[in-house]
Amino acid sequence: MSKAQAVIIGVGDGLSAAVARELAPDYDLTLAARSAEKMQALAKETGARMVQLDATDEAAIADLFDALPAPPRVVVYNPSGRLRGPVAELDAAEVRTAVEITAIGAFLAGKHAARRMLEAEPTEGTRGTILFTGASAGVKGFARSAPFAMGKFAQRGLAESMARELHPQGIHVAWVNIDGMILNPGCSEAPDKPGSMLRPEAIAKTYRQLIEQDRSAWTNEITLRPWVETF
Repeated sequence: MSKAQAVIIGVGDGLSAAVARELAPDYDLTLAARSAEKMQALAKETGARMVQLDATDEAAIADLFDALPAPPRVVVYNPSGRLRGPVAELDAAEVRTAVEITAIGAFLAGKHAARRMLEAEPTEGTRGTILFTGASAGVKGFARSAPFAMGKFAQRGLAESMARELHPQGIHVAWVNIDGMILNPGCSEAPDKPGSMLRPEAIAKTYRQLIEQDRSAWTNEITLRPWVETF
């Protein structure tokens, strides 16, 4: 029996890699990112196929989903556009690009993931899961970080609207608020605060739990934060 399809968009060596490793034993993986170089080692490790694309290019996103041998059961959207600076000094073109990566890219991925999932016959009432990697910036805007807040607020609204529309059609949609720093490769925790950063593998296990939730108790939004994070 062939494995179900899973797609991860926005692949790096931190959270995306952890999610790929978590899903690889049970899914036929497709990794997509702007940089092919960032995906090569992970694709070899997990047996995934690679697609190089710009997440804000609708034709490329549509082609990504159309090329799958079957409708996806899991889609994860990770990219974010970060741009910091005083609001009075921000360049409008750079702000537009940042928001397009975070919000428009999420919309395009959600649109074409849903389009393909709706082609599938439900299994126990479920067609698949779409997860958006959010941040605390989607709940509260921080100083000198307006573009990131704009994108994440929009992404959160997108996920909520999609959940209300698609849950009754058997597609689970959830927005994951990563409220804290992720312990990505190259990062380190303060010696006096072990466990103070979110471990990618721990986040990936939560993604797995969301994917496997019974539809009678679907989560549409969840916040993950380490014990040191205030809220």
